[in-house]
Amino acid sequence: MKPFFDPILTIVVPVMLICVSSLLSIVVWSNARRREREAFYRGETMKKVADSGGAGATTVLEMLREEERAARKRRREWQTFGGLIAIASGAGIMVLMRALERREPVYLAGLIPVFVGVAMLAYVFLIGERD
Repeated sequence: MKPFFDPILTIVVPVMLICVSSLLSIVVWSNARRREREAFYRGETMKKVADSGGAGATTVLEMLREEERAARKRRREWQTFGGLIAIASGAGIMVLMRALERREPVYLAGLIPVFVGVAMLAYVFLIGERD
């Protein structure tokens, strides 16, 4: 009689889960540390530019506006990318469901992520903020 569970898997799976969670926590911590360091250096640079004279304050404001503009552009690009991914995943689901079940129209469930992606793209291109 074959055992209900594999003894090797009872050891390997928990070890893998511990390793993955440890790696994930290190990645999150290092990313937070990097952002903190970048914010500190940016603040110090702006403080030095502002202390340099009358034109320094104008330069700092220009730097802040440019950073905000770049952040808006990056956010818009990611929203567009997310919409395209949702549409592609919906199309993939439709193809998979159609191949699995030919008698019933369950493949239409793939339209849900397609419509979500279309809504995201409509927001980005029609309603979202412009540069």
